[in-house]
Amino acid sequence: MRVAVVTVGDELLVGETVDTNAAWLGERLRDRGVTVERMTTVPDRTADIARVVNEYHADYDAVVVTGGLGPTHDDVTVEGVAAAFGRDVVRSEEAIEWLTEQGGYSHEELADGTGEVPEGSRVLPNHEGVAPGCVVENCYVLPGVPAEMKRMFAEVAEEFAGEQRHVVTVDATEPESALLDRMATVRQLFPVTVGSYPGEHVTVRFEGTDTEAVEEAATWLRERVDPVEE
Repeated sequence: MRVAVVTVGDELLVGETVDTNAAWLGERLRDRGVTVERMTTVPDRTADIARVVNEYHADYDAVVVTGGLGPTHDDVTVEGVAAAFGRDVVRSEEAIEWLTEQGGYSHEELADGTGEVPEGSRVLPNHEGVAPGCVVENCYVLPGVPAEMKRMFAEVAEEFAGEQRHVVTVDATEPESALLDRMATVRQLFPVTVGSYPGEHVTVRFEGTDTEAVEEAATWLRERVDPVEE
């Protein structure tokens, strides 16, 4: 399963808020065997949201969108997603009923615009807040507040599945440039994905669905590098 993650918010783009949602979702999706191929942040602008969601929903098995839900003037994610699918934005009586009967809110407490979703979407109740999420075809729309997003994702996590992948890392004291030939060789010898990440030392990461091949690739390289002393 191939997935794209879209986070929405001007505050993310100017650095006022750290985008922890994308990292959290990436890790949880990977744990479910899902391949995350895109992580994109867009501003609170309907046209940008619509354009990205429209492109990604055609290219990937699922799109997860977080942020910009609610009744305030800059919460335009629902409008953007609705536009991407050519749908109207409607007031969900299901969402309002859940908020009043299960969420503990009265009708008077709910601001105008609360409970609006793209027409025909599946409503996802918000157990930690007010703004509901929704599913439109293969697009999952979740709140931006981390606690709300995590709880809501748990409600739909079983809908994301793929082939489990195995990861092994090898640490080396040599510079990354010195390892290029050996990494090229190990890619040829084993059906695995290889990545390298420099820091205090170089970490070479092996990933694949064949556990034995990943372990063998890591062992092959480990025997041919200067290891980091523990």
